[in-house]
Amino acid sequence: MIYLVDTNVLLRLADRRHELHPVVRTAMQKLRQDEHQLQVVAQNFIEFWNVSTRPKDRNGLGISPPGTVRLLRLFERLFPLLPDTPLIYPEWRRLVAVCEVVGVQAHDARLVAAMKVHGISRILTFDTSDFARYHSEGIEAVDPSSI
Repeated sequence: MIYLVDTNVLLRLADRRHELHPVVRTAMQKLRQDEHQLQVVAQNFIEFWNVSTRPKDRNGLGISPPGTVRLLRLFERLFPLLPDTPLIYPEWRRLVAVCEVVGVQAHDARLVAAMKVHGISRILTFDTSDFARYHSEGIEAVDPSSI
């Protein structure tokens, strides 16, 4: 089975001092051991860059651009990148209308749209409640702590 890896999981993986870092590592090892695939879309890396390079006093990781480039290179090796396709936008458009998505939740709706286009039903995320609205769409949010 393929899991889309949410950006918050990538962020915890990058921050070795975060209390959830070991949880992410253990979950990823277990999923791979059970022969599941962990993949991402470009949006995950774009969101990662945003938070990684943002100063710590503004809720970021405060990592320099060169440091973030190194992390992205690592992540690109660990997590195959699913292609953006023209089919994602109409699916996103449908989801935001049907699910009455507002504000920043539009970003999660785009991840779900990409999942649906690529036939992925599970997302590995610490924000399971953010994806609960998509359960009727066949999307299951899985917290790394539960693995």
